[in-house]
Amino acid sequence: MIFIEKDPQGKVYEQLIDLAFDICDEFHLVVRKDLGSTRKLQPVLKELEGSLKVMKKTNEWTGTILVGGQKAKVYYYHTDDYAREVVKKTANSLHSWLQPDLPEDLSFLKKGKPWLVNIAHEEESYIVTESEYLIGKIKEIEGLEISMES
Repeated sequence: MIFIEKDPQGKVYEQLIDLAFDICDEFHLVVRKDLGSTRKLQPVLKELEGSLKVMKKTNEWTGTILVGGQKAKVYYYHTDDYAREVVKKTANSLHSWLQPDLPEDLSFLKKGKPWLVNIAHEEESYIVTESEYLIGKIKEIEGLEISMES
């Protein structure tokens, strides 16, 4: 596992997003009613509609399990070029994907398995890979502060 030590911002964020879109086949965004009004979130959800695969109401998603019977809407999207541009222009950092301004926890999956996990309200992000090639690509992102789990 590769821990992201500091919120990727600006060019670092864009390069990380590009890599995630190149490697993964889907990403998700989360909307939680318990975090207040969702009105501000609607424009980005509307903009991404063409890339939407499915929306599920659930208490569990990549990196998070809600307790106490709470559920959230988890929107799963294709990693197409249109969605890539929307994700890059909508936020300037990985931990910006946080309600009430944006949907929560932008995370990426590869063949149904977590690849880039982002728990924005905890300011916690990590990448799950054992591929030496991908580890090399991650290390090539200049300014991305990471640590490796051994």
